[in-house]
Amino acid sequence: MTFDISKLAAAETTDVHLRDPGTDDLLHDENGKPVTVTVYGPGSKPYAKARSAAENRAIDKFKRKGKTDQTPEEKLENTVAFLSACTVSLNNFDYKGASDAAAIKAMYGDRTIGFINDQVDKAMGDWANFTKPSETASASS
Repeated sequence: MTFDISKLAAAETTDVHLRDPGTDDLLHDENGKPVTVTVYGPGSKPYAKARSAAENRAIDKFKRKGKTDQTPEEKLENTVAFLSACTVSLNNFDYKGASDAAAIKAMYGDRTIGFINDQVDKAMGDWANFTKPSETASASS
């Protein structure tokens, strides 16, 4: 019998458990529930659409200006657009009293809490966060 590689198919979403930027401790709300962001992963259509849109913005800029360098404002704008398009929900926390799409966009645009962008972006770029270990791999560990 051969190994069925499709068993390693990525889940569409995962929860990113946020960490305190000062202590690296996992964050929890006042009731002890994990503070997480549910995001689409690299194997999902929403992620692929958001990635494609980001690449198209870069190509359009190159066509208009003949360069690909981004100002800090442009870089943040592109990051906000990508992360917002890939975020499903905020769990057990909000941003300034809201957790809707506008609040998510505003949160990612708030440089004072940029650690969220870094943590979410890093987690989304790691396929392991969206896959379960194979039975064969976990049995040999």
